[in-house]
Amino acid sequence: MSAVTKGLRRSTSRATAHRLSTKSAAKRRAASPKAARPKAKRAVAQKTASRKIARAKVSVKSKATKKTLVKKKVVKSQRKAAAPKKKVVAPRQRPAKKAQARKLTRRKSVVATHKKVVEPRVKTTQKLAAARAQRPAPVIQSSPRQPTVDESAALKAFERAHKEFTRGRFGEARNQFRALLDKYSQVSEVAARSRTYLAVADSRLRTDSMLPRDADSLYDRGVIELNRGEYVAAQEMFERALKREPEAAHIHYGLAATRARLGSVDLALQSLQRALDLQPTLRVRAQHDQDLTSLRNDPDFDRLIFQPRL
Repeated sequence: MSAVTKGLRRSTSRATAHRLSTKSAAKRRAASPKAARPKAKRAVAQKTASRKIARAKVSVKSKATKKTLVKKKVVKSQRKAAAPKKKVVAPRQRPAKKAQARKLTRRKSVVATHKKVVEPRVKTTQKLAAARAQRPAPVIQSSPRQPTVDESAALKAFERAHKEFTRGRFGEARNQFRALLDKYSQVSEVAARSRTYLAVADSRLRTDSMLPRDADSLYDRGVIELNRGEYVAAQEMFERALKREPEAAHIHYGLAATRARLGSVDLALQSLQRALDLQPTLRVRAQHDQDLTSLRNDPDFDRLIFQPRL
């Protein structure tokens, strides 16, 4: 054999030996996990056992919790049974019509909010015209009507006759009212008032024949009229009584009280001064007399009533 063939044989033998060594190593590797398998089975068994124990513990705990829940439910039911029962008030049922109406109103309100309000465009001239129309028209105040010559003259004549009437001089007042009606009958308002006062004056003059003649009776009649509130008639009675007895202090005092009630302050002070001159003790009565209330604010009244005695 030559040297070349020997080299080829050696190389082939080396390759086969290498292949055999690799195969044996692979077999050993494959055999090694097979030998370790029993150890894995033991670990799985331990895990399953621990799981069973854990499950048993959980089941015991769940049973205990179930028992406590059952006990709590029993206690609650006992408390409810022992507690007084509350009256259950059924809710008021709203009528169907009202409910439907409310629904419709809500829908309308929602629709109105969603709709856009479109304002019509108005020209500036139209706006100005509307503003001018809304302004109130200026009120023209008419000046009061001036009385005519006849009306002013009739008023003056009426005032003169009325003064005589308030003083109790019914004869003079009657004559003046008659003259006024004869001259100014066309003045309707003044003429109507004059006719009224003329009728009253005539009725008073007719009763003169029935009146008493002495001063004391006339004074008593004047006091009656004063207490009744008929101040004009009372003034007439006191004046008639003074004609019969001009120095009677009590008659002057009654006349002062009557004139104070009528509002004739100056005439009332004159009559009061005459009464105090004749009888000074009447000052005590005058201090608290309600008929003289209208005179208390006058300084002459204080001078007459509270002056020092001489």
